[in-house]
Parts: sequence; C-alpha cells; structure tokens
Amino acid sequence: MSDQPPPPRPRHRRPQPAPDGGFFAETFATTDTDVAEPGDAAPASVAPPSSPAVARQWVAPDYRKRVTTGDRISSALPGSARRSLEAVGGLYSMFGASLYGLGSDLVRRKFQFNEFVERSWFLVSVALLPAILVSVPLGVAIALQVGALAAQIGATSFVGAADAIGVLREASPIVTALLLAGVGGSAVCAELGARTIREEIDAMIVLGLNPLRRLVAPLMVAGVLVAVFLNFCVVFVSVGSAYIFDLAALHGTSGSFFGSFTQFATVSDFVTSEIKAAVFGLVAVLIAAYQGLNAKRGPTGVGEAVNQSVVITGIVLFGLNLVITEVFFAVVPQRTF
Repeated sequence: MSDQPPPPRPRHRRPQPAPDGGFFAETFATTDTDVAEPGDAAPASVAPPSSPAVARQWVAPDYRKRVTTGDRISSALPGSARRSLEAVGGLYSMFGASLYGLGSDLVRRKFQFNEFVERSWFLVSVALLPAILVSVPLGVAIALQVGALAAQIGATSFVGAADAIGVLREASPIVTALLLAGVGGSAVCAELGARTIREEIDAMIVLGLNPLRRLVAPLMVAGVLVAVFLNFCVVFVSVGSAYIFDLAALHGTSGSFFGSFTQFATVSDFVTSEIKAAVFGLVAVLIAAYQGLNAKRGPTGVGEAVNQSVVITGIVLFGLNLVITEVFFAVVPQRTF
C-alpha cells in the first residue's frame, strides 16, 4: 500500500455577501467564497450569511472592520436609546441603498416596472375609497365650524378662505399620509414581514437577487406617486363638499366662496401640499418596509412590526409637517391684504 496522503476533499462554491468594501459594495455586491466541508474550520474573514435587508447588518460594528465614532457613542448609550439610534441609522441606510439601486436600475433599464405597477394599483385600491369617505366629513366640518363663527361676526364669505388654509395647506397631506400608512403601509409591512420570517428574503439573497432593488425601490416610487394622487383627490372632495354644504346649509353664494378661496389660496400652496404628500408617502412606505424586513419572533413579531410602523409613521409625519410648514413660510412670501 502507498503511504501517500489521500487527495483533498473537493470544496464547493456558492455566492455569499461580500464582507469587504464600502457601504454599497457590502449591500449590493456578492462574491464567490469557499464553503468548507463538515469538520473544517470556518474562515474567520467571511461575514455570516445574513440578508442585507436586515438593518442590524448595516449598523452593527461586528460586520465592519473598523469602529467609528458613531459606534462608540452608540455603545455608551442606554439600551432603549441605542436601539432607537440604530433603527434611525438602519432606516437611513435602507433609504440610501434603495435610492442608489433605483437610480442604477433606471440608468441600466432594469427597473422592476411590473412590481411598481402592482404596488401602485394595490395602494390605490385600498386607500382611495377611505380617502374619499374621510374627505367628505372633513370639508363639511371645517365649513360648519368656520361658518358658524363667521355668521356671528358677519363674515360668512370667508368660508372658502378657511378651506383654502385648512384643507389645502395642512389637512389634506396629513390625511393622505395617515391613510396610506394605516391602510396600505400596514398591508405592505405585513407582507414583507411574512416573507422575512419564512426566510424568503434570505432565499432571494442566495439566488443573487437584491430585495432592496426588487421590492423596496419600486415601493418607494409607488408610494410617492400614489400619495400625490390621493392628496389631489382629498383636496378636490373636501373643497367640493364644503362648497355644497356652504350653499345648502349656510345659504352662501358661489361667488363669495370661490372669491375668498382664490384670494387666500395660491399655486404655491397647492405645490407645497403636493410636496408634503410626496414626502409623507415616501416616509410611510419606508417605515413600513423597514419594520417588515426586520420582523422577528414569528407571526407575533409581524403583528408588532405592523403596529409599530403605523404608530411611528404618525409621530414622524406630524414632526415633518411642522418642519415643512416653517420652511414654506420662510421661503414663500405671504400675501398682505
């Protein structure tokens, strides 16, 4: 018998997330790495096969070669504050990676148009009817409250001006975003959460498909466009219902209503309202996607993720609305009468 050692066992190759490189290289690139047979020591330089859709991989120091100042600050914070900071960083990272993938796919003509159409139709189908049903009492309530006060001071002609300020500037973008988050965003979060706990997201990574480009990027575009469309519908229905109520119940006139409306409302107000709706819609779908892709602990975790996405979206939207409104008053000069 020969004393030669047996030949080495064959080593297979499969795609793994690349551990080196910058942020976008870690998020999008894959590389072929050797996979050891049972009994062999695992390479120490290969990152665990975790999905890039999980925010913890983007912000945790264990997945990077150097510890930054932000990591040191985060590690010194209490547990709840550290988790909140990591969530903000993960959401920002997911938005940056999805935006980069969206631009790259548009340039290379690989944008997932079918996924975009499907998401847009789903969001419109579930949010359009609730938006209309909410807009009717919204416009009537504003006309009733303002009309009762205006009748006491003899200024019934300013009902249209109240609709211009209340509905067009403030109410319609908030109503649109809350409906989009509560109806469409919760469904999206539940779907992505179910895919995450069933390990479908990890299966996409193994197949070489990036979930941010395939799922999140088309959802971002759909959320922005659907929010703009729903905001227009809310403005139209609210102003129309207020106009009908003013004529039927408050005995106003068409001239006084539209005269005061056009006197106080400008094109910049409508443009600002649409910009608010676009920003709010983007934030709503991003938070829903982030919570869904980070769902844990089975179906219970998916339910908690849906609840958290709706609550967090509402809190963030009111803060953003205040910031955008202050910027609008600082940039756009107001009319003087």
